[in-house]
Amino acid sequence: MGVIITKPLVLAVANQKGGVGKTTTAVNLAAALAIAGWPVLLIDMDPQGNASTGLGITRSERHGGTYNLLMEGHLADKAIRPTPVSNLSLIASDSDLAGAEIELVPASKREFRLKNALTALPQLAAFRFILLDCPPGLGLLTLNALVASDGVIVPLQCEFYALEGISSLMHTIEAVRRRFNARLRLSGILLTMFDRRNSLSGLVEKDARDHFGDWVFDTTIPRNIRVSEAPSHGIPVLTYDPKSVGAVSYVALGDEIIKKEKVERPEEVRVDG
Repeated sequence: MGVIITKPLVLAVANQKGGVGKTTTAVNLAAALAIAGWPVLLIDMDPQGNASTGLGITRSERHGGTYNLLMEGHLADKAIRPTPVSNLSLIASDSDLAGAEIELVPASKREFRLKNALTALPQLAAFRFILLDCPPGLGLLTLNALVASDGVIVPLQCEFYALEGISSLMHTIEAVRRRFNARLRLSGILLTMFDRRNSLSGLVEKDARDHFGDWVFDTTIPRNIRVSEAPSHGIPVLTYDPKSVGAVSYVALGDEIIKKEKVERPEEVRVDG
C-alpha cells in the first residue's frame, strides 16, 4: 500500500450561550472518536478550562497551553499533552487565556493565530480530528476557532429560549465564511439535555427540526447523571461508565459524524517534520 498524507477534520463546538453542553460535547465526542481508533486532538479554547479539568489536567499543569499558542507563538507540538484516553491528545486552557480576548485586539493577523499555529504543526497529519471547545460568546477566541475550522457543531439545549441566539451564530458563521474562511460550514445542530419525559424537550426538538431540517443530528444527548459525574473524576463518561445512556449517545454521535462527513480511515499516515 502507498503512503497516504491526510489532513485532519477540524470541528469547532460553538454556541454563544453558556450552559448548553459545549464542553461536555467536545470532551465526550473527542473520547468517542478516540476510543473508536481515530487519533484526536482537543484544543481547550475556553478560559474556564473545563475541558482540561474534565480530562484530568490540573491547573498547575496547564503551562504552555492555548494562550501561549495564540499569543506567544509557541509551537503547538510543545503544547500537546496526552490524556487518560488512548488516541486523545489535549492542548489545555491556561490561566492567562482569560486576557487573550483583549490582548488579541491589537495583534497582527489576530483572526488567524490559531489557524497559522495548526498549519505549522509538524504532527498535523497524525490526527484525523481536531476538536475546538469554544467559550460562550462570539469574541476573538471563538473567531479564531471558526477561522481554523472546517465545520461547526452547535449544541442546542432542549429548554425554553433554546433557539434564541442561534440566528446570531449562523450570521457569524456566514460572515466568517465570506471574510476569512470559505470552507467553513455548519456540520450540525446537536440537541442536548434531552428528556423524553418532558414535553418541552419534544417541542424544542420539533421546532429545531422544522426550522433546520437535516442540519439537526439524528442523535440526541439525554440528561444523564453519569455524564454530569464524570468530569469530577477527570475522565469522559465513556471511560467513567461506558454503558450509560450518555456514553452510548456520544458513541452514536461520533458514528453519525464520521458518516456525515464521509471521513475515511487512511491505510497509513506519514507525519512530516
